Amino acid sequence: LSEFSKAVDNRTYKMMRKAFPGPYTFILNASANVPKIFKAKKKTIGIRIPDNNIARTLVNELGSPLIASSVHDEDEIIEYTTDPELIHEKYEKLVDLVIDGGYGNNEASTIYDCTGLDPELIREGIGDINIF
Repeated sequence: LSEFSKAVDNRTYKMMRKAFPGPYTFILNASANVPKIFKAKKKTIGIRIPDNNIARTLVNELGSPLIASSVHDEDEIIEYTTDPELIHEKYEKLVDLVIDGGYGNNEASTIYDCTGLDPELIREGIGDINIF
């Protein structure tokens, strides 16, 4: 975390410890170590540690975090982001490997912006906001 984000306060750190792994995203101020292509104009990053054994095993085996952008699509239901076969069809020429971990879900994570003095709820998703 400290490699890719600026220092976080105690309150934010405790929230993240309680939320991870789980369906939460925390927006933090990015450090200079984050490639510029991922920072855009905002100079922030979203940190997510999903409760997904495949993702966590990849990170542990690689010894470093995965950096990715979010999927954006105009469709109301984005089936190709949850169906492993459709993911493979859409991205097979763009990526080296697609891991079939079964169907995902279309429920969004709960997002907190922690770039200011107090954490701000940006989006109430599948993560329970009452755990904090």
